[in-house]
Amino acid sequence: MFDKVKDLYKLQKQAKEVKKKLGNLHIEAEIEGVKVTINGEQEVILVEINDNAPIDKKRLGEAITKCFNKAIKKSQQIAADEMKDVMGGMGLGGLLNGNK
Repeated sequence: MFDKVKDLYKLQKQAKEVKKKLGNLHIEAEIEGVKVTINGEQEVILVEINDNAPIDKKRLGEAITKCFNKAIKKSQQIAADEMKDVMGGMGLGGLLNGNK
């Protein structure tokens, strides 16, 4: 029982370290002159619209939306990879792969 508590504490500590690492990570996505930067916790850091961006409001809105979605997907993949390493180290890697 005590070993399980130690393992859970270790897992919690590692998860906090991953969260801190992800918070410091910047992920960029660029589409049609729109560039979005978010951190690994999916918080917006910066939105840039350069001279090549569409002038049309509808196209600009679509570019911004696509850019955010692309950045979020990248951050989710990075976070999953980071957590897979932690879970694998605890012998729980199969849980993230859909194995029981």
